[in-house]
Amino acid sequence: MTIASPLHEPLLNSELANKFAARALVRCKTLSSLSQMQGGIHRVYLSKEHKECNSVTSQWMAEAGMQSWQDEVGNLWGRLASSNPNAKRLIIGSHLDTVPNAGAFDGILGVLLGIEIAALAHELELDLPFHLDVVGLCDEEGTRFATTLIGSKALANEFDPQWLNIQDTNGITMRQAMLDFGLNPNDYAKAALNKNELLDYWETHIEQGPVLESVNQALGIVTAIAGAKRAMLTLTGQSGHAGTTPMNLRQDSLAGCAELILAIEQLAKNASNGEVATVGQIQSRPGATNVIAGKTTISLDARAQSDTDLANLLSAIQSSAQSIASKRNLTLDWQWTHAAGAVACDTTIQHLFSSACKLNNQASPSLASGAGHDAMAIAPICPVGMLFIRSPGGISHHPAEAVIDSDVTKALSIMYSALVLYTQTLKE
Repeated sequence: MTIASPLHEPLLNSELANKFAARALVRCKTLSSLSQMQGGIHRVYLSKEHKECNSVTSQWMAEAGMQSWQDEVGNLWGRLASSNPNAKRLIIGSHLDTVPNAGAFDGILGVLLGIEIAALAHELELDLPFHLDVVGLCDEEGTRFATTLIGSKALANEFDPQWLNIQDTNGITMRQAMLDFGLNPNDYAKAALNKNELLDYWETHIEQGPVLESVNQALGIVTAIAGAKRAMLTLTGQSGHAGTTPMNLRQDSLAGCAELILAIEQLAKNASNGEVATVGQIQSRPGATNVIAGKTTISLDARAQSDTDLANLLSAIQSSAQSIASKRNLTLDWQWTHAAGAVACDTTIQHLFSSACKLNNQASPSLASGAGHDAMAIAPICPVGMLFIRSPGGISHHPAEAVIDSDVTKALSIMYSALVLYTQTLKE
């Protein structure tokens, strides 16, 4: 028996909220079994597990009253159609691929909550003035071909045809993988969306960090997705005998990098707008116990909520690196390996989510995302907004990744309220 909800009422019945949120969680566990590794979750782009995942998820879309299809790069779509065939599109989505030895919720929960929102709209017979499209994006993690955001970039017409030549660890090109999957690699451009047909893109995602838990809040509204730049820094000095080279005559590249690592940490700590910087790799050569390190390379990952803040932090790091190299008589080589600009979430969507939270007596702290998300690739073609769900322990990309059931129910209720409020606004 359907529990009626007036079309003008943006508050979701608690019984329905619990029921539909619980189903999303069960389905997360179901998809976790579609894995290419034993005893863990690993599902990569264009694998048989990817195909199985799309197949199972499309069945759930159909049960929610949606039409479903797969686009030219492997993204899965479901549509709850408006009565107006020429209506624009509101997209809710996230990704269905995983990193190796992953958790069950990163990306996947956002897709399944989108399906539940559509199922609720269908069951309650909401008269939507737009097509409600839910997308399960095919590759956000970049695990197989070392190229991230493949699915979402294709939607924004940013698919690079050179990607088709990239090989995975088994020597299979993306072109061949597409053919094996049943796609025509020459049709990738057909996946691009027409920005004139789009309204917004909404993404619900686990936080993957400790901020919400630290303030004891279930949900947070994302203000921006941090920009990031990565580089490999190499200091070169002179190898020498550890016993016969006096300390004052050494050109120790490893000691120079140690000083630089601490400087990078301090510069990030001194930054005023939440900037972060991380050194995660060290490679020192020749790597012998009794030999002074002649050449040492470290990685740098720096992130900030604005491109200006990121540029300022990197400028300070570069200056410090050059100073340390000069003082220690070392040469410095700096090679950039990755760059992504910061993306601001749409303020109107932030206000919408905040209003939905207030209606549900739910706090709505604002926070930035330090991790990249599909929303950042879609931002060039339509406004984007994100709702974060608390991550217990701040753990993600790990089997211990978890959510709190009541948090998921709250997220579903907020997204439903936002949908109804959004519908009312468009009809006014």
